[in-house]
Amino acid sequence: MSWAALYSQLGGVNKHSTSLGKIWLSVLFIFRITILVLAAESVWGDEQSDFTCNTQQPGCKNVCYDHFFPVSHIRLWCLQLIFVSTPALLVAMHVAYRKRGVKKELIACKGDKAKEEDLESLKNRRLPITGPLWWTYTSSLFFRLLFEAGFMYALYFVYDGFQMPRLVKCEQWPCPNKVDCFISRPTEKTVFTIFMVASSALCIVLNVAELVYLIVKALMRCLARAKRRHSYSHSSEMSKDGALLQNKKNETLLSSVSDSSNSKSI
Repeated sequence: MSWAALYSQLGGVNKHSTSLGKIWLSVLFIFRITILVLAAESVWGDEQSDFTCNTQQPGCKNVCYDHFFPVSHIRLWCLQLIFVSTPALLVAMHVAYRKRGVKKELIACKGDKAKEEDLESLKNRRLPITGPLWWTYTSSLFFRLLFEAGFMYALYFVYDGFQMPRLVKCEQWPCPNKVDCFISRPTEKTVFTIFMVASSALCIVLNVAELVYLIVKALMRCLARAKRRHSYSHSSEMSKDGALLQNKKNETLLSSVSDSSNSKSI
């Protein structure tokens, strides 16, 4: 799989992300994808050929391997990384849609006068995470958390923990009896499994922190708008009260002037 193509797609999302989102992308590619491509694949290798059992019964080794390893660790982690990265692509699609609309408005307003510099600046512009983009971004974070937690639970459930055993006992058909099967490099595989699980847990913490940050920022914007509306309504009420007082004073002055003129005429 071309991980560089995935990184180029997620790089556009990184420009519109928060600081925590940029850290998440760095952790995803440095501590997970790089380790997976450079080290973990060579550690697992052709796992089925290294899986040995103390029997020569035809089919017993294959059945036991399928029983204890229904899904390869490498394929499960690749599937996890693809699912975790997919919600970020939704943000990239939303940003591209927004910029396309702005580009159409710019061309409609300026026509042929729309310079190449304006279009290039629009391409490199960072959109604020507000309005509909806020909902798309927070939804992507929610699905990231859901996929990360789901795959961690699947890894724990399928392999009965994160530690790779040295010896497994198999009594599946067509094995003649309970046979002993041995796994190659169990300690090394345990170390890499714990490292990948810890990296996934770190990504979950970063996603939770970013989600809380976005929610707090949105609440602060709502409170600021509510305060502005309250101050505007209060100032308008004060101006109305001042106008009423001024009208009363004018009426009083007019009435006093009319009374004085009537007394003089008499």
